[in-house]
Amino acid sequence: MNMLHRIEHWGDTHHPAWTDALRIMLGIILFLKGISFISDTTYLSQLVGGTHFDLWSVMIVHYVAFAHLMGGFLIAIGCLTRLMIILQLPILVGAVFFVNIRQGFSPLNSELWLSLVVLALLLAFLVLGSGRFSMDEYMKQNAR
Repeated sequence: MNMLHRIEHWGDTHHPAWTDALRIMLGIILFLKGISFISDTTYLSQLVGGTHFDLWSVMIVHYVAFAHLMGGFLIAIGCLTRLMIILQLPILVGAVFFVNIRQGFSPLNSELWLSLVVLALLLAFLVLGSGRFSMDEYMKQNAR
């Protein structure tokens, strides 16, 4: 058993039930952020690529919106949780270090604090996994 399997096994066996509620809230926050990005794509485009509108910024905007919508939904129901978290990590690292850091560390910068909390929760659930009350666990139980 390699290190990755040991971490996954430890996370699956040491998962208190209250963290499932936290995972569901994290998924809902990501899903709502995806809706927010879709409803105001010009704001997201300005965050990603400034004022010029090239192919890379268009691709990043669509990736961020889709990853937040699908990833948030699947994290909330606990389906493919670790994979969806891996898809979210580059977005949140970019949000913390490249987008929100320009506005500075201030108690008034709520976007930075939200990004930091979501990044910390994503890293925690990358180790912990989806938990008892999830689609992943349901599929494991019914596959036997």
